[in-house]
Amino acid sequence: MIPFPLLFLLFLVVPLLEIYLLIKAGSVIGALPTVALVVFTAVLGGFLLRLQGLSTLNRMRANMTQGKLPAMEIMEGAALLVAGGLLLTPGFFTDAIGFLLLIPPLRRYWLLKIINRVTINSVSRNEGRGPRTFDGESWRDDDEDPRLR
Repeated sequence: MIPFPLLFLLFLVVPLLEIYLLIKAGSVIGALPTVALVVFTAVLGGFLLRLQGLSTLNRMRANMTQGKLPAMEIMEGAALLVAGGLLLTPGFFTDAIGFLLLIPPLRRYWLLKIINRVTINSVSRNEGRGPRTFDGESWRDDDEDPRLR
């Protein structure tokens, strides 16, 4: 679950920061060039996003052909989806974060940090509880389904 301060940051502070940056840029370079710059970053971001997405898709296919699980490529695809949303959102701050997500080494570094944090938190939350046991039934495919008896 996402904590309230993070939601507050996302839905209130980020748009206010975007408005502030757009007003500042407009006062320095003018309104029309500011709008043109926002449109240009969206178009450039879309083009770069397409290249990165195709590259990730090709690596995913190559891993699947070799019988490997394309886990990192799937996570990179999700990160690219977030980057696309940020790049299509008008503003300079969200564009900067979106462009940073388009840099493959940086994107992988952030994803590995998230994976390590989630893994550590998941393991540490289960400490002291002992092993988890699940009840269930099993049968081989050539046996009759025991639920049908």
